[in-house]
Amino acid sequence: MQISHNAVVLVADGRKMLFLRNEGDAVHPNLVVENAVEHANPSDGEQKTDLAGRSSSSVGGGQNSMQEVDFHQQEEDRFAAETAGLLKRRALANDFESLIIVAPPRTLGELRKHYHKEVSSRLTAEIDKDLTGHPIDQIEKVIAAI
Repeated sequence: MQISHNAVVLVADGRKMLFLRNEGDAVHPNLVVENAVEHANPSDGEQKTDLAGRSSSSVGGGQNSMQEVDFHQQEEDRFAAETAGLLKRRALANDFESLIIVAPPRTLGELRKHYHKEVSSRLTAEIDKDLTGHPIDQIEKVIAAI
């Protein structure tokens, strides 16, 4: 896939986001970091203060485990929603015409829930891969190979 000049590439997961801009051309991309954010998100166990309780069920007389809240996942989803909000603000400010988003499937799904129509209209591609830990040249190669 070619990355047009001045396109924005968002590489994100549930706790990191990297905004890159192509300062090269479509044939020879040169992604440059514009903004990088890493959000601290302790493991679910570190965020919980107590074990899940048990509930008596009036139907059948048995006991059912209550559904545990995954605080770590909740925080990752919130971070994805904030990232989508940042995309919206940048799109409304005409900061980019073309956008490529690279994120793992779950994060991509959460981002999609929050896309503004201006973000959607500028979206060139979505790539369901986790590349947040990769160097920029590897990100360029992965996108180019698609």
